Amino acid sequence: MSEKPNHECVRFRRDAALGKAHSVRMPIDEGVCHAAVEARDSRFDGLFFTGVTSTGVYCRCVCPARTPRRGNRRFFASAAAAEKAGFRPCLMCRPELAPGAAPIDAAERLAHDAVRRIEAGALETQSLIELASDLGVTDRHLRRVMLKTFGATPIEIAQTHRLLTAKRLLRETRRPIAEIAFASGFQSLRRFNSLFRDSYGMAPSRVRQSAASRSRRLTFSLVPRGTFDGQGFLGHAQLRRVSGLEIAPYTRTLVVGEHQGVLSLDLTQAVPIVSFSDDLLPAFRRVIAAVRGALDLDADVAAINAFFERDPNLASDVAVDPLVRLPGGLDPFETAIRAIIGQQVTVKAATTLTARLAEACGAPIDTGIEGLNRLFPSAARLAEAGADRIAKLGMPQRRADTLVRFSRAVADTQVRLARGAIAAGRKAMASIPGIGPWTIEYVALRGLGDPDAFPLGDAGLRLAFAGDLERSSENWRPWRGYATARIWRRRQRLEGTGT
Repeated sequence: MSEKPNHECVRFRRDAALGKAHSVRMPIDEGVCHAAVEARDSRFDGLFFTGVTSTGVYCRCVCPARTPRRGNRRFFASAAAAEKAGFRPCLMCRPELAPGAAPIDAAERLAHDAVRRIEAGALETQSLIELASDLGVTDRHLRRVMLKTFGATPIEIAQTHRLLTAKRLLRETRRPIAEIAFASGFQSLRRFNSLFRDSYGMAPSRVRQSAASRSRRLTFSLVPRGTFDGQGFLGHAQLRRVSGLEIAPYTRTLVVGEHQGVLSLDLTQAVPIVSFSDDLLPAFRRVIAAVRGALDLDADVAAINAFFERDPNLASDVAVDPLVRLPGGLDPFETAIRAIIGQQVTVKAATTLTARLAEACGAPIDTGIEGLNRLFPSAARLAEAGADRIAKLGMPQRRADTLVRFSRAVADTQVRLARGAIAAGRKAMASIPGIGPWTIEYVALRGLGDPDAFPLGDAGLRLAFAGDLERSSENWRPWRGYATARIWRRRQRLEGTGT
């Protein structure tokens, strides 16, 4: 049986001058298109667009407007094709924006942002009220949105993810069941055993016994959304590799909460592989979430590329480098400190200063690996070091003051940074004297996971972009962060530099 459908729907191109319809083939069944429109099925959002002959507009299949009559629908493979045929974009569903970015999708975006935070273990370290506050809503609204979107409450979603995490660790590691229970987010072994039996109808030990093979190492595959190319992240990391903390191709020391160890990434395959030491097992969920965020594995690269292919300033960049993601940091606090150090200096100079800071203030660690002997300094250690000592490492006094002021605020929990908590993170950084727009945008881009962050004042962007950057950037919403990454890549290709 063929894997591809044998039928293709025909979309019609209206020609106002000739009054004729020309057929062009599109590999989506016409019946499926009609059904998706009538059901407002979000799974097909962005795969095709519907031209409405009675109004002259074209829409996404999830458009909340009254469903057009079947005879008035024409289907197009792209927004550009619909506009070429004479249709104008709908003002309600806004097809000029990529799927998931329009205002009508705000509730669903909120629900997905919350799930990502919950999967990273947010509800093990903070209350639901605090999580909702980080996301800029009330806990009542968050419950309502998640129940509508996923059919489950935040607490139920957290419990399910804990069980799934435990199931994976049982099958893929040889760690004791008690360790796995706590690493998965359970506070009680008895509670874990009871919930596991109730949910899966068997004891945790049976899952382990049924496993065909179990690795002795803590090594896990991380399936990306779409095609993945690890060279972008490795190139970014290579420019910023800090001696004592990191070695090539990518192995580094890492602190997650109270736990510390060594983490390695194998990015040579289509599916990234992460390995880390036993000491980081209790922070398993946070480690996995941090790596997925740093590699930007959940981005819909195909949809983002389709968006930029319509822009004359970036279309050629998409053709040259179609697999651009947003490489980021594993720890938002570390990303912020590096950004403060990097204010108004080159990447090379910032990396040198960061290495000095790690040597002077970072705690030593015995990894048994040559070149890895320091942890990135904690907020408490930097605050204790003081601005005068840090300034002597080679940075301006005012910048050292900012670094210590920010570290003290983090150590005192006045500032909390977490990937996905974009609004809260931006607001917290803006409250610190010495942290300006460039630093906020850079940290939002690299550390908080904001796809629309845009460091307008960045010298690298202005050098690599010939036109009116501010004006052009308005056309790149809601993915200005990806436009930034593309322009930085352009500069690297042309000059061998980067930001």
